Amino acid sequence: MPVTYVLAKEFNVAANIIRAQVAPNQIGKLVVELLGDIDQLDAAIEWMRSRHVNVSHTLGEIAIDEDVCVHCGLCTGVCPTEALTLHPETYKLTFTRSRCIVCEQCIPTCPVQAISTNL
Repeated sequence: MPVTYVLAKEFNVAANIIRAQVAPNQIGKLVVELLGDIDQLDAAIEWMRSRHVNVSHTLGEIAIDEDVCVHCGLCTGVCPTEALTLHPETYKLTFTRSRCIVCEQCIPTCPVQAISTNL
């Protein structure tokens, strides 16, 4: 089912794909950021649910354990919004929470498991 096409065409909702694990005729997972008028967003979500698409809102936040983080920078390479960066002078990890969309791509990337979600 072309979900993102229908969201754009029928509901005027932009779907920014953050992560996709989908295959034909199989159950998959799609993490998207939806942008549009609130009424259109509600209608689009209702349409997805009527098509048996499980929709959930991200309520958690990314948490970084400063005592565990080794500032290797691996997480910065997978962060689509550049919420995670290395300071250019100190090479310490900088987290800009306001840029984070909680896509969780950084979590499995961290070699010391310093990154998690707070729900």
